Amino acid sequence: MCEHHDHEQHGEHENGKTLLRTLIALALFVGGFKLKPLFILAYLIAGADVLWKAVKNIKKGRVFDENFLMSTATLGALCIREYPEAVMVMILYQIGEYFQHRAVEKSRHSISELMDIRPDYANLDGRKVAPQEVKIGDIITVNTGEKIPLDGIVAEGRASVDTSALTGESVPRGVTAGDEVISGCINLDGVLKIRVTKEFGESTVSKILELVEHASSKKAKTENFITKFAGYYTPAVVVMALLIAFVPPLFAPGNWVFRALTFLVISCPCALVISVPLGFFAGIGSASRNGVLIKGSNYLELLSKPDTVVFDKTGTLTKGSFNVREIHSDKTDFLKYAAYAESASSHPIAAAIRKAYGQEIPPQNDIQEIAGYGVKALIDGKEVLAGNAKLLNITPVDTDGTVVYVSIDGKYAGYIIIADEIKENSAETIQELNRLGINTVMLTGDSKNTALNVQKKLGVKEAYAELLPADKVDKLEEIISKSKGSVIFVGDGINDAPVLTRADVGMAMGALGSDAAIEAADAVIMDDNPEKILTSIKIARKTMRIVHQNIVFALGVKGLFLVLGSVGMMTMWGAVFADVGVTLLAVLNSLRTLKK
Repeated sequence: MCEHHDHEQHGEHENGKTLLRTLIALALFVGGFKLKPLFILAYLIAGADVLWKAVKNIKKGRVFDENFLMSTATLGALCIREYPEAVMVMILYQIGEYFQHRAVEKSRHSISELMDIRPDYANLDGRKVAPQEVKIGDIITVNTGEKIPLDGIVAEGRASVDTSALTGESVPRGVTAGDEVISGCINLDGVLKIRVTKEFGESTVSKILELVEHASSKKAKTENFITKFAGYYTPAVVVMALLIAFVPPLFAPGNWVFRALTFLVISCPCALVISVPLGFFAGIGSASRNGVLIKGSNYLELLSKPDTVVFDKTGTLTKGSFNVREIHSDKTDFLKYAAYAESASSHPIAAAIRKAYGQEIPPQNDIQEIAGYGVKALIDGKEVLAGNAKLLNITPVDTDGTVVYVSIDGKYAGYIIIADEIKENSAETIQELNRLGINTVMLTGDSKNTALNVQKKLGVKEAYAELLPADKVDKLEEIISKSKGSVIFVGDGINDAPVLTRADVGMAMGALGSDAAIEAADAVIMDDNPEKILTSIKIARKTMRIVHQNIVFALGVKGLFLVLGSVGMMTMWGAVFADVGVTLLAVLNSLRTLKK
């Protein structure tokens, strides 16, 4: 955070110096009409940094950039004694640079405010220490209003925590002893004692900050195109300016050198070079504000043109938390025997049965787990079997949930249907994707009955069941081969790493605190809300729309003004508008991406 803060302060300081130099140059410019040497002084104050950058870049082999173009054009204007024009070009250029930097800093500040999650300290043994000093197993205290500095489990206390910086959700989350908490959240009330489970370098907040800091390194095709375009465009306009300066005078008189210099000023590609990356940067910032972390502008570009969204089922479209839906038995103590038999199992289905029973279960010593079938237990002197149909050697019932069959003392006693709950927003998300003409597919390892039931409830267009992780990758390959646009895979990020990696964009769902998700995915949805998939697509589409607007606008205006400049119908003042004006408008357009 210190580095980022220093960078921000340095940027503001440099911008302040630019403004001061520009104002001094402007005052000298006015005096230059009475005393000509003041024009030269004004030019040096306003343009010294541009000239110096041009020289440095030439030494590095980067000759053709906007600094070179501005320097050549204005020095040329000075040589032909067009002092006011030369000075005013530099002054207006600096004013344009000032407003551009202000816009970029505003964008950066907006994002850093939203992602201001890095903790300053941790309370350990009654003293404030750097989070990096805390070890796994240490107990830290988080008071009201403080950020949770490290991931851990609440050992003592009860509080409401604000997760909005991570998830984009404004509703606080209640936590109590035994609950997992992650770094970056703010304790709104109460005092929490937290047992640390991860060192700072491995904590959620550290991984997220690292992800955001490196997001700009993965460039979109559009950004790469602009970089390549500028590489060919700038030398081309320099050659054209030389031709304008020296070829036409052989056939027709006129101030062709001035036209060539005007042509150079117009040709600066600042609008494209600055506004396009800024548009993507703002798009990534807007997504993070909404609780979606996108690892690079290349993924943002792919999110804007989805052909198919492929979903994992458990933990993505459903909650991944199992609950007893139905009990079929005529025995009053049926659920007690089932819960006692399942008391030693850590399986979510066993946990669902114990939760449904809802009473304290004394320790059971005689329980045997039969892998792939269920459990065998001795409860109150009676042999209890609880598991699948094969364990009891009976015909399975036809249902869409997971069934646990129970026998007591060798007699079939009944069965329990356990089902995963569908998330509140899943159906609306699927319907909206279908309405947008995006194909929806569900892949699951569950039974066909379960998959068909979820498909019917949600309106998913295609569903494939009973798939192993390798089968999911094969099915995704098949979908990608038929796709006309990008294929997005949305999974819980823990057991879906191979599929997340293979998709054009892998989105990790419900990934709050999941290392596997943050590592494997291209985009991380920081809460369990499926609607964030739609939000991501909409932000990506808005970003690409603005980026394309900037490209068309900048090239269109530049093209028109270059033609007018080459035939002598454009003054140097008009040339400055073409450069600075177009850049400012494009930058301001890019910042629209930050708006909700």
